[in-house]
Formats: sequence, structure tokens, C-alpha cells
Amino acid sequence: MTRIIFILGALISFSTFGKFGYDKSFIDFKLDTLKLYDQSRQREIPIAIYKSTAPISKKQEVVIISHGYGQNKGGDYLAYSYLTEFLASKGFFVVSIQHELATDSLLPLTGNPQVVRRPFWERGADNILFVIHELKKTNPDLNYNHITLIGHSNGGDMTALFPQKYPNIVEKVITLDNRRMTLSKTKKVKVYSLRSSDQPADEGVLPTEKEIKKYKMKIVKLANTTHNEMDDNANDTQRKEIQNYILTFLND
Repeated sequence: MTRIIFILGALISFSTFGKFGYDKSFIDFKLDTLKLYDQSRQREIPIAIYKSTAPISKKQEVVIISHGYGQNKGGDYLAYSYLTEFLASKGFFVVSIQHELATDSLLPLTGNPQVVRRPFWERGADNILFVIHELKKTNPDLNYNHITLIGHSNGGDMTALFPQKYPNIVEKVITLDNRRMTLSKTKKVKVYSLRSSDQPADEGVLPTEKEIKKYKMKIVKLANTTHNEMDDNANDTQRKEIQNYILTFLND
């Protein structure tokens, strides 16, 4: 175990190495699990970083992943491995954030979600911003002109909120079945969303057909994937479909 001191807090690092195959080829990648600390909010932010150990011919683009609601059990930032490992294998610098801590209040299950859950999404957006700032200090050679946020469910709501709260920082947002937070309607950020076959979004969350055309958004319904099958519960066919769509969005 190594300990590194940041200006704004402490970081504890653990590293493992992996080798995963996709499309009959593979790229070695390294996984680092770190604990950042935001001194201004007195908050620990665990993250997992997936990055290729093979030479990359250009500046790596950053992808930040926010997990769905995990009832504060912890370890959710290590989920969605079928996405994190796949995207690392494609040369992206992937960061997955643990948004929930054991000491946090549980997500409210009653009341207007847009009101009672907003503070949780705000906290998630603040976590994302802090991670971006720390990455710029420790990994200055990454391509920060092309940052993409990906989030599932409650993490998708955080992802949808981020460019509204902090404009002009990320290039793209990709939500996996966010259901509560309205997607941005702007030409300043590219918006994509994969929708489940079983869970409808709240009224006003998704754009109209006119808005989709105006803002060049891409909204895709997955006919054979439910809301709860977008994390590691996805089968091989579902994983491949989601991977292909996300890679297409990233290359758009």
C-alpha cells in the first residue's frame, strides 16, 4: 500500500492488473482503487481508475461512470465492469466513482423525487467535479476537452444534472435509464440515453421528438433489456448491445 498526499486531501492507492479480450483482441489495463478526500466538504470519495498499459497514440479521453443506487452498501464503483474494462480496452481513461457512503442518509422513497432526491444528485455532481479537478492535477496529459459522463439510474440523474449545474466542462453525457432528472436541452453538450424496456421516465425527463432533432440528441430504447439489467446483471447479449451503443456515442 502506498500513500500519496494531495493538496486537498489524502489518497490511498491499490493496484491490480488485468487482461481482457474484446473483438478477438485485447489491451492490458491497470486498475487503481483510490480514496480521494474533498477537504471543503469533509467527504471521502472512493474511485476506481481503469487505464490501458499499452501505448496510446493520442491523448486519452476521460470517461467518468456513476453507479446506480446501491443503498449505501459500498463497492458499487467496482460494478459495471463490463463497461469499465471494455472502455479501458478501447483506450479510454475510465474513472468510476463511489457516490454513496455508509454514513449517508438513504435515498428517499416517498415524496416528489425531483425535490427530495435533488440534494443527492447535487452531491453526486459535486463529487464528479472534484474528481475532474483532481485528475487535472495528477494526470495533466489527459484530453480534458473531451470528457464524457456515463450514469445508470440514480447515477444517470447525477449525470444529467452535471452539465446544468456545471456548464462547459464535459462534452457528452450518456445516461442509462435515468428516470427523474430532466436531460439537458442544449447544443453545448451532446446528450445520449439508453432506455430500458420496463421502466418509464417521469414526465418531462425525456425530450420530445422536436427537441431531439433540434439539439441532435440520441435516445435509444433497448427492447430486450430491463432497468435492472443495465448493470452487471446484464447477460452477454445485453452487454454487447450496450457496449456497442456507448462506443458509437463516444465516437460520434
